[in-house]
Amino acid sequence: MRASSFCNNLSTELSARHSITPVHGCSRRCKFGATSPSTNFKMGFFFWAGTRRLSIHCAAVRFRPCIDIHKGKVKQIVGSTLRDSSEDGSGLVTNFESDMSAAQFANLYKEDDLTGGHVIMLGADPLSKAAATEALHAYPGGLQVGGGINTENCLSYIEEGASHVIVTSFVFSDGQMDLERLKDLVHVVGKQRLVLDLSCRKKDGRYAIVTDRWQKFTEVYLDEKILEFLASFADEFLVHGVDVEGKKLGIDEELVQLLGEHSPIPVTYAGGVTVMEDLEKIKTAGKGRVDVTVGSALDIFGGNLPYRDVIVWHAQQQLQQEVPIV
Repeated sequence: MRASSFCNNLSTELSARHSITPVHGCSRRCKFGATSPSTNFKMGFFFWAGTRRLSIHCAAVRFRPCIDIHKGKVKQIVGSTLRDSSEDGSGLVTNFESDMSAAQFANLYKEDDLTGGHVIMLGADPLSKAAATEALHAYPGGLQVGGGINTENCLSYIEEGASHVIVTSFVFSDGQMDLERLKDLVHVVGKQRLVLDLSCRKKDGRYAIVTDRWQKFTEVYLDEKILEFLASFADEFLVHGVDVEGKKLGIDEELVQLLGEHSPIPVTYAGGVTVMEDLEKIKTAGKGRVDVTVGSALDIFGGNLPYRDVIVWHAQQQLQQEVPIV
C-alpha cells in the first residue's frame, strides 16, 4: 500500500475511534503518535494509542550532506566523466578540490546536526579509505559510507562508525542483479544498515542502474516493481541522476517524480541542484518523500549556493514535521 493511501485509511480509522478530524491527501511519510507504541507499521509508520491527544509526525524532506573522496581529497567531480577516466584520473572533470579534510567536513555536518549524509570513495585507493575512516571517526553514527563495499569489509566500516554501508557494484555485477550476493550482504550487515545505491542514467528512454563509478550500464531499470522488490532488502535508497550530476544545470525532475511515486522506503536524490528553487522542485516533484543531496553548487564546494541558506531551508522543513490532530 502506498504512503498516501495508508495515511488516508489510518486517519479515517482514527477519526472513528477517537472523534478526530481525518486528515486526507497526506503525501509525506508519517508517524501517528502520542504516548506508548503499540504497533510498528511497515514503511516507517507508527501508531501510539491510549491518550486523548493524537498527533501526526510527518517525516519532512531533509538535506543530506555529502563527502566525495578521490585519492584522499574531498572533490566534486562531474559524474559522467568517471567512465572516461584512466587509472591516473586524467579523464576526470573536477569541479572542485577542497583544502579541508574529509574529517573537517564531517565535523561541520555534526555541528549542524545533519544526519544521514554519505561519504563516497571514488576509488578504492588507501588514501581514500583512510580519509573516509577519519570522517567516520569524526562523526560516529552520523554518516553512511560507500565505495567498494562487499561482504568482506562491510562490518569493518560499521565498526569504524558508519551508520550504514552503501552498495552498488557488489550487488549489480556483469549487468545483472546478483540476488545471492544481496542476500549474503543482508545476512552479514543487516537490512537496517544497508543502503542500495541505485544511481542511474537514461538508456532508451528508461533509467538504467549504473555501476563501477557510474561507468557501466546494467540491464536493471528503475521502476515501481524493482523499487518494491529491493525495498525488502534495504533500509534506504541513494540515487544519483548521473546525467546531470555535477553539471549544475538543474535537477532530473522525471527521476525525482519516479522516486517520490514508487519508493516505499526513504530515498535520497542527488544531481543537478543549482539554486534554492531546485530544492523546492524536488520537494514538489517527489511529493515530499525524497530527500536531497547538494554537491558542486554549494559554496563550501566552490559553488554559488550558500551552504547556510540550505541549512536554514532544512530547518524550516523540520518545523513542519509535527501536525497536531485536535
